[in-house]
Amino acid sequence: MKTVTIKDKEFDLFLTEEVIEKAIDNVAARLNKDLAGKDPLFICVLNGSFMYASELMKRVSIPCEVSFVKMSSYKGTSSTGKIKEIYGLEEDIKGRTVVIVEDIVDTGYTMSLMLEQLVCDEPESILVTTLLLKPDALKHDIKLDYVALEIPSDFIVGFGLDYDGYGRNLPDIYKIKNS
Repeated sequence: MKTVTIKDKEFDLFLTEEVIEKAIDNVAARLNKDLAGKDPLFICVLNGSFMYASELMKRVSIPCEVSFVKMSSYKGTSSTGKIKEIYGLEEDIKGRTVVIVEDIVDTGYTMSLMLEQLVCDEPESILVTTLLLKPDALKHDIKLDYVALEIPSDFIVGFGLDYDGYGRNLPDIYKIKNS
């Protein structure tokens, strides 16, 4: 589909599933090489990262564990700047290599808070992978180790990303249509 309507907004096709999957292949290959012998714990940030995490973990061939946390800072089409942790991490990460799996980093608020919280639990190292990065929207200086794709600051949906809960199931990524 070249255009989709979600609730009261129209979106144009931006990234096809094929482009997304190729980018995920590249990230997984790097993770497999860099983390060989490390027994990492992948922490996937719900809800948005579920599709990226699923596709990524199918391609990660090293021994690892996977866990989930749920955080949110969006309402409608913009970040609220307020992070709300809904579900926390139950695994002990002291001395572990941790890989945060995020769908998108734009302002960096969510990632900054996660990194602050996880450092307190004394992991050996914390790495971050994100499907999408909006470099022009960053407001926090955070280190991202594995970025699949850099994109402009347009609001997007699909491949796990939503508009008020809708559009996560789309296999491609769409950007909001200019009015």
